Amino acid sequence: MMQPKKTKFRKAHKGRIHGVASSGATLAFGQFGLKAMAPERITARQIEAARRALTRHMKRAGRVWIRVFPDLPVSKKPAEVRMGSGKGAPELWVARVKPGRIMFKIDGVNQQTAREALTLAAAKLPIKTRFVARIAE
Repeated sequence: MMQPKKTKFRKAHKGRIHGVASSGATLAFGQFGLKAMAPERITARQIEAARRALTRHMKRAGRVWIRVFPDLPVSKKPAEVRMGSGKGAPELWVARVKPGRIMFKIDGVNQQTAREALTLAAAKLPIKTRFVARIAE
């Protein structure tokens, strides 16, 4: 599972996801991509499940780029614990994804295989997505 090797702070504020993605919104490399259409926090487990579905369908042909990284710790308190007594321990890692962000990019396969693979990957994510392809120059 993906997570940072080291962080400046152990726990983080929840925050809100505002606006649309300015970086990572175009297909700079790779032929096909999976674009997020809504703001959402995506866990490391969901990213890994999507990656596995993607590579399995492509039969390890071509190349896959994952363009999101879970760098935000989410803390949780244990079950049946009373209110108060501070913030819980970090439980999982998430990536904040803005609408317009291309999360996965793939290359080296035909369009039909790419579309099917990215549809399978999208089923693992809690977010509305769109298949994007680079226009031939």
